[in-house]
Amino acid sequence: MTAPDTTTTDTTSSRRGSRVGAGVTPFQTDADATIRLAVGAEELGYARFGSAEGWTHDAVVLLAQIAGVTSRIGLATTVLPVWSRSPAAIAMAAASLQRASDGRFALGLGASSPPLVEGLHGITWRQPVDRMRTTLLAVRALLDGARLPLDREHVRALRLGAPPEQPVPILLAALAPASVRLAGELADQWLPFLWARSRLPDGRILLAEGEAAAERSTATGVAASVPLAIAEDEETARQIAAGWLLAYLTRMGPLYPRVLRDEFGFAHEVDALLDANSDGGPPRLPAGAERLARDVTVMGTYQEGPDAVRLWLEAGADTIDLVLPLGLPEEQLHEMLEAAAPAAASSEARQRPSATSQPGPASRVEPPG
Repeated sequence: MTAPDTTTTDTTSSRRGSRVGAGVTPFQTDADATIRLAVGAEELGYARFGSAEGWTHDAVVLLAQIAGVTSRIGLATTVLPVWSRSPAAIAMAAASLQRASDGRFALGLGASSPPLVEGLHGITWRQPVDRMRTTLLAVRALLDGARLPLDREHVRALRLGAPPEQPVPILLAALAPASVRLAGELADQWLPFLWARSRLPDGRILLAEGEAAAERSTATGVAASVPLAIAEDEETARQIAAGWLLAYLTRMGPLYPRVLRDEFGFAHEVDALLDANSDGGPPRLPAGAERLARDVTVMGTYQEGPDAVRLWLEAGADTIDLVLPLGLPEEQLHEMLEAAAPAAASSEARQRPSATSQPGPASRVEPPG
């Protein structure tokens, strides 16, 4: 399989060819700090800055603010839940952000998780793959200037009155096999989070199956979204990594534990981590869970950070977005970005011909209607 043609204009990234981006979790409550971190990421040469949406800030509004104070860095929703807005609302937001950012925006979508969808939006979380499929097809149609795909009588399907002048790349966050195949079928990039670095080739296989089903002639980009856990010393880095893992193993629904335990074979490591933290206190990463932490996060000292980032690119990711942890002082988050920044510069020099920060739209499945 050949990689997609991902040539883009200089406006889509802060440094042409850089393959390393940054971003924040959907739980970040300090919007002003997030905006300052995005400005700092642009100054440091990162390719893209992403904001996921949970139950704190509206990611669309936040990225519009960031677009107003930056000029080069790519911007992305990483991710926008497909349950929180209608496809038309998503498409209008994407078109507006593409205009506000002068073509720097990429739309990341995902199924989110039952605790968020049901607890905040009051919607039953069911058949997530079907929901993502219908949303992607509808959003793609509207962004392409077509009418909304409708299967209803006596209703006139509409188009966007102001479609984007520049195409909006669509990213799909996915972990379950059926969802990864869907990314291969319909998305421009696959956006895995908490996926094991050693299993990136498995993800490529699933993407290829989706691409084959859609008879696509180009490959889907792999934009790994990876928890960042680097610090001045190893012990602090291990504590940050443990905090990441505990949050997603215990508070974000059943999908992450199932994937890490059953799909990736980390049952022993998960149990070791949970046992080591059963009595509360600061997060601890026992030796028995180190293999898991090193495979799903970027963990190490500040000096080791750039090499730890490059491991993901060497393992097969086209790009990597470093997700900043929650609960740390803003100054420390800036330090983490500064420490990892050499990887952004070196990835430009080492990049494969097809890999940039924000691939342009791949060959698409035509939406119905």
